[in-house]
Amino acid sequence: MRGGTHTRLYSDVGHRILRRTALRTRSPSRIARPLTCCARCAAGHRVHSPRPRVSIFRPVLGLFDRRLIFVTGKGGVGKSTVATALGLLAARKGLRTIVAELASQERVQQAFDHEGEHFREVKLADDLFTISIDPQSAMEEYLQVKTGPLGHMLGSSRLFHAFAMATPGMRELLSVGKVWELAQLERRTRGAAPYDLVIVDSPAAGHGVGILRTPKTFADIAKVGPIAHQGRTIATTIADHDFTAVVAVAIAEEIPVNETLWLRDALAQDELELDAVIINALYPERFDRDEAAELRRALERCESPLARAALRAALSEHDRATDQGDQQARLSEGLGTKLVQLPYLFAEEVSRPELELLADALETGLERTS
Repeated sequence: MRGGTHTRLYSDVGHRILRRTALRTRSPSRIARPLTCCARCAAGHRVHSPRPRVSIFRPVLGLFDRRLIFVTGKGGVGKSTVATALGLLAARKGLRTIVAELASQERVQQAFDHEGEHFREVKLADDLFTISIDPQSAMEEYLQVKTGPLGHMLGSSRLFHAFAMATPGMRELLSVGKVWELAQLERRTRGAAPYDLVIVDSPAAGHGVGILRTPKTFADIAKVGPIAHQGRTIATTIADHDFTAVVAVAIAEEIPVNETLWLRDALAQDELELDAVIINALYPERFDRDEAAELRRALERCESPLARAALRAALSEHDRATDQGDQQARLSEGLGTKLVQLPYLFAEEVSRPELELLADALETGLERTS
C-alpha cells in the first residue's frame, strides 16, 4: 500500500499526535547561521583546534521523540543501512515511520525486495514506509499544491525544468522541502496520512551540511516571496531541537573519524547538534593480548599451509579489531560522548534479516548511551 493514497489513520496515531502537538508548535529558540569553513577544514576536514572539546550532545533517550531525523556521515560507512535499521527499530516501537532517500536512491526498497518506485510512499512492513525523492518530482508536486492547473502546466514545461534544475541549490531545496512536507501533521499531499517519524538518508557529511543549510540560504537571498517564506519555514523546523535530530554514522578508520569530528564542528557553527554518533562495522574482539601472542608463536612453528592460513586470518582480524578500538577511542574522546556500536556483518548483502540484527544492536546501544 502506498502512503500517498493511504487515508486510514492507525488506531493509536491520534493520541500520539495530540501528545506531541504541544512540543511541535512552539518556535525554536535558535536559528541557524550560514557556515563558513576555514581552509584547513577544506583541505581534508582534519581537526585543527587544539583546545579541549566540551560535549555539546543531548541525551539519546529522546531520539525517537523527534519527528525528523537526518542521518549523515562519510560516504561508504553504511549510512543508508543504518538509516533503514533505525526506521525498522522505530516501527517496532509503534511509530509510523518513513525512511526518505534523496537523489533518487532506492537502496531501502531493494533491501526489502521491492522494485524501485520513484516518489511514491511505499509500505515495506508494519508501520514502516519508504520514499525515493527526486527533485523534479518534488518541484512538480510543489507547483501543483501552490498554483493548481498553472503549476501543472509549468511542471510539464521542459524549459522551466531546465531553468529550475540549473539554479544553484534548487535541487537541495526541493528535496528538503519534500522531507519537510512528510514530517507535517497536516500533509499537503492530497489523501496522505501523517507519519510519527521521518528518517532521512542524507548525503555524505559535507553535502549533508549543505542540505541542512540550504533553506535558510534561499530565505536570506530571496528576502520576500514564496521561496523566502518556504525557506524560513523549513529552516525554523531544522533549527528546532525538539523537532529535528542529526545522527552521524562513521566507521572506525582515520578519515571517517576525522570527518565526523569536522561534522560536529560544522554543525555547531550553524547552531545545530549531533544527537547521536553510530560507529558501524566493528570487528569482534575474539582474542586478548596474550592469546594473540600465542597465535603468533603458533604461526612461527606451524608448517601446515592450511593451518598457517587460518592463523594469519585470525591474526589479521585481531589487528583490525585493535586498530578499530584505537580509532573508536579517539572519536569518543574527541566528541566527549559515548558511541552507539554496530557489528560488522559477515554477509554478501544486507537484507531484512541483517537489518533486524542491526535494529537489535541499535536498541541496545541507544539504551546504553542514554
